[in-house]
Amino acid sequence: MATAKKAKPRRKASSFSEKPLAVVAAGGTGGHMFPAEALARELNERGWDVVLASDKRGAAFAANFPAIERLSLDAATFKKSDPIGMARAAIKIGLGIMQARKAFKRLKPWAVIGFGGYPSYPALMAALGRKDITLIHEQNSVLGRSNRQLVKQVDAVACAFPVLRMAPAEMEGRVQVVGNPVRPDIRALYDEAYPPINPTIRILVTGGSQGAKILSETVPQALALLPVSLRINLHVEQQTRADQIDMATKIYRDAEIDAEVAPFFTDMAERLGRAHIVIGRAGASTVCELAVAGKPSILIPLKIAADDHQTYNAEVLKAAKAAVVIREDDVTAEKLCSEIRTLIEGAALLPMRAGAAKSVARPDAARLLADLVERTVKRIKG
Repeated sequence: MATAKKAKPRRKASSFSEKPLAVVAAGGTGGHMFPAEALARELNERGWDVVLASDKRGAAFAANFPAIERLSLDAATFKKSDPIGMARAAIKIGLGIMQARKAFKRLKPWAVIGFGGYPSYPALMAALGRKDITLIHEQNSVLGRSNRQLVKQVDAVACAFPVLRMAPAEMEGRVQVVGNPVRPDIRALYDEAYPPINPTIRILVTGGSQGAKILSETVPQALALLPVSLRINLHVEQQTRADQIDMATKIYRDAEIDAEVAPFFTDMAERLGRAHIVIGRAGASTVCELAVAGKPSILIPLKIAADDHQTYNAEVLKAAKAAVVIREDDVTAEKLCSEIRTLIEGAALLPMRAGAAKSVARPDAARLLADLVERTVKRIKG
């Protein structure tokens, strides 16, 4: 009979007398980076140092990330139908794992927390190989592909939505629902009242800067179809594709709608705070920020999102009567105009919709996730 292998002992992190350090690993998109940033700030306030692990894309969202160091790890995604792409990706992922192992040997992290996206995979694989303490947080209502590969191996799992789809059956009861950590300026909106309508109605349109042609084109067309009696009381702030700014601006000008159009807004929390209605996609961060801020919305889930996760994300606001959800294939200027008109003409109900949004919010998600990190470290380190 073969002799059973002895389990590799758990790697000891720095002692509790030393300053704790966490590696936060996140894919290079705002949907992954913003929750990671919120957790990093919460850990900072508790006396932790944080190191960010991402890829080159992550640098675009890391200008204000409170990290003492940033690791740029090689990573890649692939399609199973592309064997050459899979081989190239495997090489890059292998390099990323080696880069992470070398860095972790020097850093001696207390915990490595992954926020999904393929750039988080090398960091977590390196941490698992070293027997470091590991956690993952899933932002979407469907477990992402990278997290799906790791969920059975890590020490703790957290998620944003009450139902986590595509999770293995054996994970039932082991996943803690904490919500999606939001940045402090967004969190502050939870304590603010819904802005008065006097009589201007402010509409914020998000998601158009990342190639969402349907938002860049269709929203201005829909608003232009509203009766003039409604258009004169609108103020629109819209993110749109850079190559469509002129078109959107012209539509609003011709329709005599007061509008500000730009490819990106740096003061999004301020704009979100004063908005009465938000129109956008249904990414996890967007849905959770709308809930925390208490904003009635019209959501158009991205139909090519993996496993249709944006549709599932939107369900929590739709079920609360806080959002109207329109399938992308069903979107026309006329359909969108009809939904917007219903909200505007029923403006007296908007504060109720705002309250419904807040009723499903988890404004303290960053605190709850940080609690889970510290509790997991204490449980394993003893």
